[in-house]
Amino acid sequence: MPRRFVILLLVLAAGLPLPGVAQDRQLQFTDTLPDSVQKKTVVIERKVGDGPEAEPGKFVVIDYEGFVYDLTKPERKGARFDSSIERGVPLSVLIGVGRMISGVDRGVLGMKVGGERTLVIPPRMGYGDRLAFGEVPPNSTLIFEVRLIDVVAERNVK
Repeated sequence: MPRRFVILLLVLAAGLPLPGVAQDRQLQFTDTLPDSVQKKTVVIERKVGDGPEAEPGKFVVIDYEGFVYDLTKPERKGARFDSSIERGVPLSVLIGVGRMISGVDRGVLGMKVGGERTLVIPPRMGYGDRLAFGEVPPNSTLIFEVRLIDVVAERNVK
């Protein structure tokens, strides 16, 4: 058996990421909501899309709702503090360049159009130690429900 094949089998059996496949160390993919505040953004893939993929340097169009994480509430969704759905206007933003809080910016990367994710974002990847929207207390963990509507390549304007 060729040595490369044996190494590949060992990597797959151990559940390790494949060499050369980019892994974001700030994300943790799972199937369930966490019971405690995490150090990483937790990503729950609710629906896998089948369209173009959200990549750094592309504009994404998303619908989202933001909630304060609250263990005592159903689905751990406390107060809703922001919603593009409620406004009736999706957000269009350049992705992967820090134009949103890092938990959302990183959590949307890799999604495909039509996909839906739940993101549980720790304070340091959210609004940190500042009050946000007049409703989000400092050092709050957040939940974002995100749906990727479209991906558009960045336009070069000269």
